[in-house]
Amino acid sequence: MTASRITTPITRESLWMAAFLAVCVALFWQPLWQLLRLSLSQDVYSHILLVPFVTLALIVMNRTSRSTTDKGNVGAAAALMLTSALLSGLIWRSGPTLLPGGPLALTILSFLFLVWGGVALVYGTRAFFRWLFPLLFLLLLVPLPQPIIDKFIEWLQSGSAEVTYWLLRATGTPVLRHGYVFVVPKFTIEIASECSGIRSAVAMLITCLLAGYLFLRSNWSRVALLVATVPMLVIKNGVRIVTLTLLSIHVDAGFLHGSLHREGGFLFFLIGLLILWPVLWWLQHLEARRNPHPPAAPVLRSGMPA
Repeated sequence: MTASRITTPITRESLWMAAFLAVCVALFWQPLWQLLRLSLSQDVYSHILLVPFVTLALIVMNRTSRSTTDKGNVGAAAALMLTSALLSGLIWRSGPTLLPGGPLALTILSFLFLVWGGVALVYGTRAFFRWLFPLLFLLLLVPLPQPIIDKFIEWLQSGSAEVTYWLLRATGTPVLRHGYVFVVPKFTIEIASECSGIRSAVAMLITCLLAGYLFLRSNWSRVALLVATVPMLVIKNGVRIVTLTLLSIHVDAGFLHGSLHREGGFLFFLIGLLILWPVLWWLQHLEARRNPHPPAAPVLRSGMPA
């Protein structure tokens, strides 16, 4: 009996939910297949492959005994499923006039509302709100339309260029700048869109989002961590560009096109996380001072927003 509680046996509700998910996938098979191809072909969407598995892991971590679940809420499920139907109708009627990539984004959003409706129907609203963060985490499956991605890349380029310029000046390196082009001794470098570090930026945002949920208790501190992450996106990329530039000037020109340039993004990603670690520690310290006697059941287990 004890072992079955620890391993969380498959319940009747879980089987019903699995069957419902199978129906949802069958109904949305074509857009889901398109989403899979998109995630495999473009780096900016590569995180999509991990989102369902992370969500499932978070739900399992927040799972409690069956006695704490209530009966399915038909009203809430109907509202969520109706929203899914309305989105599908909007796509059917106005899809060609939407933003580039907009129909796929709205289709995946419609799929998510249908899945959320199934959760409310099978497990009830109490479980729905207990799993609110993991369920909302599924929004990362929605591919942002290309115009929004382009604006984000442009912001990363501009911020990285500013950080690069000031770091080069701080190191005493002679530099002339024209937009995203930098003239330094021996070289002329350009911060192209491919050098914006968007894949690493998305990974850092998602990592800090999860870190805030797992290690912080209040919403204000989680938001503060995300706000602190935003400037780190361009600082980290600027440090990477300057490091490669200085190594190319003073050590070997091959660093501009070597393995550190092509595959070193993960190293600088870790450096960015290490810089953000004191911010996380400080926020935890503030939470401990504000609430020196936290409740016995942490947010991680309850899943309810603070």
